Amino acid sequence: MVPMILVVFVVISIGFAVTFSKRDEKPKIVVVLQELNSVHSKIVNAGLEKGFADFDLDGKVIAPDTKYSTAEQITMLKDVLKQKPDALIVTPIQSSATIPVFKEFQKKNIPVIMLNQDARWENQTTFVGTDPLRLGKMAGALLSSLTQPGDQVVFIFETKDNSVENDQIKGAKETLERVGVEVVIEQQGQDELGNERSGMSNILQNYPDIKGVFATNDSIALNALKVIEEKELKIPIIGTEGVGEMLEAIEEERLDVTLSKNPYDTGYLSVRMALKAIKGEYIEKRIDGGVDIVTKENAKMRIDFYEKEVFN
Repeated sequence: MVPMILVVFVVISIGFAVTFSKRDEKPKIVVVLQELNSVHSKIVNAGLEKGFADFDLDGKVIAPDTKYSTAEQITMLKDVLKQKPDALIVTPIQSSATIPVFKEFQKKNIPVIMLNQDARWENQTTFVGTDPLRLGKMAGALLSSLTQPGDQVVFIFETKDNSVENDQIKGAKETLERVGVEVVIEQQGQDELGNERSGMSNILQNYPDIKGVFATNDSIALNALKVIEEKELKIPIIGTEGVGEMLEAIEEERLDVTLSKNPYDTGYLSVRMALKAIKGEYIEKRIDGGVDIVTKENAKMRIDFYEKEVFN
């Protein structure tokens, strides 16, 4: 017969071991992005990984194989839900389609942090990123400083289904029209065949007197720049991400100025907010990652930072 004192000791020891194990287990955070192949997303990912390391977290970053596939992202989110992470960080592709899945995370008391794309879901824990309306107004202000009242400018976007792009365009348009600069056309960056350079070519053919371009992402901005350079023109182009080739164009003085959403910072901040949510700490509903103006004076510093922290 086993002595009672030994049984009690074993039970207490097992209970202590389980409690100790749970206490020592790292918080688990899963991040679901829209894609992982662009320079911008790689910089966001580097900020996320830095956050995981600094805060000693069990973190994982995933994204659909097919760029901007809502169906794949929803499947991923459902799989993540089964893993029962302590927090979810997500850049939703199509908010209206993904909100029903977010509600399932809410039922399991899993915080949901939006990163760089605001789902505008009332029960999300917080949004970390750049206010697109503010960015648009800054883009409009920059273009207005490089043009004159009565000048014509154009906007080039990727899709009208993206609320971020729509807000950027709205902010830029309001600012430019206020100072008398005319937005003559808002056009998609690629044609129906997927040609990303034909958009700018068509614009120059139909509006040869334009004095400025606002592009809602850097890929579109760079394609526009190549077309403009081929025609030996000098037209200012304002982008929104301030990474990769866009920084090089500023450094080489092919462009004078652009904007940056600070993707590394927003990735890092989202991890910090996720940990605060796990701990039950107060978090504001919006965490602004800021917008920086990139010029010749600070482009090299950014290039050096990304080479060291992201592409080393």
